[in-house]
Amino acid sequence: MQEKKIYKVLIVDDELPALTNMQYVLANHPQWQLVASCQSSAQARAILNTEAVDLLLLDIEMPVQSGLDFARELSRAPNPPLIVFITAYNKHAVSAFEVFALDYLLKPYDDERFAAMLARAENSLQTKQQLAQGGALQDFFREHDAEQSGESIPLLTHLVVRSMGRIERIDVREILWLSTAANYIEIHLHQRIVLHRTTLSSMEDRLDKQDFIRVHRTAILRISAIRSLEMGSDGIYFAKLSNGDEVRISESYLKALKQKFAQ
Repeated sequence: MQEKKIYKVLIVDDELPALTNMQYVLANHPQWQLVASCQSSAQARAILNTEAVDLLLLDIEMPVQSGLDFARELSRAPNPPLIVFITAYNKHAVSAFEVFALDYLLKPYDDERFAAMLARAENSLQTKQQLAQGGALQDFFREHDAEQSGESIPLLTHLVVRSMGRIERIDVREILWLSTAANYIEIHLHQRIVLHRTTLSSMEDRLDKQDFIRVHRTAILRISAIRSLEMGSDGIYFAKLSNGDEVRISESYLKALKQKFAQ
């Protein structure tokens, strides 16, 4: 029977009771070896300079340097650890997902939630997701800084999609079309469909309008993927795409689409 790999963990939280609690819970998972517990990013930085760490449990609210700012710094490192954000404040939960952190723990958490986080971390480490998460963090901070400075956010060249503990970077050139799916959008590629938690309108703002066009309140198409525009027996137009998909065209978008398609 193959022995389980041992992973190294670093905990960073400025509150001593929180550190003690995480140490206690982590002790129930011998596969995860605690390297150290720190109460500041400065202490954590010194340890990371001398010790390879697989997983960083990082408090968001800390004095001097916040957990998010420390994550920004770590994302630029050659071999960043996986990061799980720890917070007592719900307001940070969405931000944690927006930066495509592996996971986040909301205090107080129970043993079952902690174990689920470790299982997700193990899966990500086995699939070597550290660099992908580092790239996702850099993307987030680049856009965040542009928003804060009042600069226009650049057009998308790729998407960072996180699902089931896996982070994937998708080149925008691979996208054929996008459609709504409840609180998600479906990204239609040549051979598969990927779910991404965002809105179609926000995607429309970030895609190059020379390449993509809105054709319905529920769909955006890559113009070069359209093979033909056809009218159905009900008098409604639809677009046939290079992968065989057929997408309904709303009458309000039809004129603009015909103009683009004819160019």
